[in-house]
Amino acid sequence: MFDPIIFDLDGTLLNTLGDLAAAGNHALEQMGLPTHEEERYKLFVGNGIPKLIERMLPEGSSEENKQTAHRIFSEYYEEHKSDRTVPYSGIAELLSELKEQGATALCCTNKDHRFAEELLRSFFGNDLAEIVGAGGGFPRKPDPSAVKYLAEKYARDGHQALYVGDSGVDMQTAANAGLDCCGVLWGFRDRAELERFSPLYIAENVSELRRIILSE
Repeated sequence: MFDPIIFDLDGTLLNTLGDLAAAGNHALEQMGLPTHEEERYKLFVGNGIPKLIERMLPEGSSEENKQTAHRIFSEYYEEHKSDRTVPYSGIAELLSELKEQGATALCCTNKDHRFAEELLRSFFGNDLAEIVGAGGGFPRKPDPSAVKYLAEKYARDGHQALYVGDSGVDMQTAANAGLDCCGVLWGFRDRAELERFSPLYIAENVSELRRIILSE
C-alpha cells in the first residue's frame, strides 16, 4: 500500500469546473470582454488563479486588467465556489477507506489555500490530514517544495508516497519531487498530456486508483 497519498484538488478530488468557469465569465462580463465556453476552462485551470486569469483574458491584457479581473473573480468565487462543485464519484468513499486502513491522505493544490480548505473540509471533513494551497507558504506547483514537505512529514516506514493528479503540472510536480505518480483520467486533461511525463500509473476511474493505492 502507498502511504501517504498526496492528491491534487481541481480535476482530481473535486469537479470544480462549473464554478471556476462561472467566476471567470462573470469577471469577463463585468469588464465588457468576450466570455468562454465552460470546456475551455479545462485548459485554463492548473497553475492557480493568477494563471487562469491570464489565460482567460485577451492576449496582451494589461497588468491593471489582470488585477481587476482577479479581484472580480475572487469576490464572485468566494460566494459561489460550491454552487456546482461536487466530489468525483467514489472519491469520498476512497478517502474514508484510506483513513480506516490507517493511511494518510493529503492535498497539495494551486488553488488559493482558503478556498481549498473551505471546499475540502465541507465535503470530506477530516479525511484529509493536511491541505496545502497557494499562499500556504510554498511556491506553486510544479515547484516540488510543498509536495516534498507533505511526503516527508507523513512518511511511513516501509511505505512509498504516491502523488495523484489530473494534469501535466501534477505529473511534473511528482517528477520534480522524486515521487511515484498516478495520473487520473476523470479530470480536466487527457491521457496524451499525462503520458508526456511518463507517470508510473494512469487510472481511468476511482476503482482503479483504489487498487493502485492499496496494491491489490
